[in-house]
This record gives sequence, structure tokens and C-alpha cells, in this order.
Amino acid sequence: MQVIVQQIAKPQGCWKVQMGQLSVPFRTESEARQYAARLESRLKAPHPWPKALG
Repeated sequence: MQVIVQQIAKPQGCWKVQMGQLSVPFRTESEARQYAARLESRLKAPHPWPKALG
């Protein structure tokens, strides 16, 4: 999944983190970049395969 940080309102300085069709707004670029970095690290983290039922 691609995580994109964008400025959405230049006069007010609003930012968003876009992930597919989901976007999350932030007041500052710093907050947006911190969120994006945390999200990317969680996406890249190893995940165990679910065990088969039965």
C-alpha cells in the first residue's frame, strides 16, 4: 500500500496522509509525516500467517 503525505490547503497549512481511498487530515506537516512513518513501519512489520481451521 502506498502512503502519501500531501498539503491540502496552502493558506491554512493543512496536510493529509493518503492510503488508497482513505485519507486522514492533520494540522501540521510534522504530525502527518510522523503518522505516515508509523503506518509504513507497521505495514512492513512481519505478520504471522493465520492457522488453518480443522
